Amino acid sequence: MTTRARRRAVRGRQPLILVLPAVCALIFLVLPLVGLLVRAPWASLPERLMSPGVGEALRLSLVCATSATVICLVLGIPLAWLLARSKVPGLGLLRALVTVPLVLPPVVGGVALLLVLGRRGLVGRYLDAWFGISLPFTTVAVIIAEAFVAMPFLVIAVEGALRGTDIRYDEAAATLGASRWTTFRRVTLPSILPGVVAGTVLCWARALGEFGATITFAGSFPGTTTTMPLAVYLALETDPADAIVLSLVLLAVSVGVLAALRDKWVRGPM
Repeated sequence: MTTRARRRAVRGRQPLILVLPAVCALIFLVLPLVGLLVRAPWASLPERLMSPGVGEALRLSLVCATSATVICLVLGIPLAWLLARSKVPGLGLLRALVTVPLVLPPVVGGVALLLVLGRRGLVGRYLDAWFGISLPFTTVAVIIAEAFVAMPFLVIAVEGALRGTDIRYDEAAATLGASRWTTFRRVTLPSILPGVVAGTVLCWARALGEFGATITFAGSFPGTTTTMPLAVYLALETDPADAIVLSLVLLAVSVGVLAALRDKWVRGPM
């Protein structure tokens, strides 16, 4: 038997003790999605999709998720660089604080945002008194809430990409007279681009599906703060069929984006 044949034979052996839990995990993850597809009102789907409420919620979700992702890119990439390349004291604590929104219940995040940016919050009271700006229960509040819960996904992906690159290229650019900004823009950023795109996709998908922090900090006002997840929750109480249709739209958008971009930018270079 050739070496290649032996390798194929070894890979083909799947221990039963691992296969059974793996199949159970797959069923556990896929079965709810199958149930959603089976119970969907396919006959009235086009009519429900054309309803003003669905289009309005979808438009608001796309705008807010995209805006939140832009904020995460502008702020998150420098933060990831700081975590990966700097020698500031307390870096471990800083990294832990950055990842807190990953494990923090979104509702708690919404309460925290309300206490800081609300009209009587630590910062919000001055925004209201000095500039007449009130952030809660506005579209801007939705964007802030989504950026808060989604930014760690981008930071972790970009930090991992930075740690995986060879810093000698940056050092070589510096020896040739390139400034730090030029080195980052012309050398570092292109080398971590797959990680940036992967983090952006995950960040956008997380922002699109955000619910807890949004409803706590921004509330639910049709056309202003009622994004798709909130619309699903509200429709579930009045018309479950509409809730299923909205869920299908979210599922289709999320799966489509992840399937199209994740395979291209994450899986390909590996």
